[in-house]
Amino acid sequence: MKSYLHLLFLPALVCACSVDSAEQSEKKILFVVSNAHYYGASDINTANHFAEIVFAYDVFDQAGYSVDFISPEGGAVPIGYIYSDTLLKKYLYDGEFMDKLEFTKQPTEVTPESYAAIFYAGGGSAMFGVPSNELIQKIAVDIYAREEGIVSAVCHGTAGIANIVKGDGTFLVAGKNINGFPDLFENKEAAYFQEFPFSIEEQIQKNGGTFNYSTEGWDGYLEVDDKIITGQDPTSSALVAQAVIARLEK
Repeated sequence: MKSYLHLLFLPALVCACSVDSAEQSEKKILFVVSNAHYYGASDINTANHFAEIVFAYDVFDQAGYSVDFISPEGGAVPIGYIYSDTLLKKYLYDGEFMDKLEFTKQPTEVTPESYAAIFYAGGGSAMFGVPSNELIQKIAVDIYAREEGIVSAVCHGTAGIANIVKGDGTFLVAGKNINGFPDLFENKEAAYFQEFPFSIEEQIQKNGGTFNYSTEGWDGYLEVDDKIITGQDPTSSALVAQAVIARLEK
């Protein structure tokens, strides 16, 4: 079993010319992360999943997309689940990248029209703060409402989209095939799980979605249902990013 190490890490120029908002957004992705350091009201440490962030970020970066980070409170966010991996090491010592995690944007600083897609990263932190944040939900709805706007998530990041309600009053996940971290791989008797505001799998089903997943796990499983793209665990992170790009550039 891999040994994971939890670590805590504590204005764009405006063009004077007139540019169409769709053109502005076609190469920008918004990553959602959480400020939660603990599982709910407990003293159990948690974090955003560094690998899930990095694997997706690198795909977008290599494809020429720029990425901004948003969190409910803005500022520094906790990162963890760090293990020995060449790509993780590269970004861990990339000052410009790490600055993005130290200075995440607040929801009020984000203009939805500037982004082609939104990506919810996972980790235990993703269960807290993000799913209940109405401003972030509104940003996701505004991105999705555009003709080519995409909502994506990986692992526990799917919690962030479970309760989103669209402008017509229906749940974003209703009638959609959705993936995320399934209950099969959770320890539902453990103290950490007792702090969860809900089961991702059960909440997706409650709100009208079909929750599909791999019983094998850690095999790159993901679901692509039109403009909603969701992955199961860290092995799906890069694949979700690739699917988002494929959908945007088809």
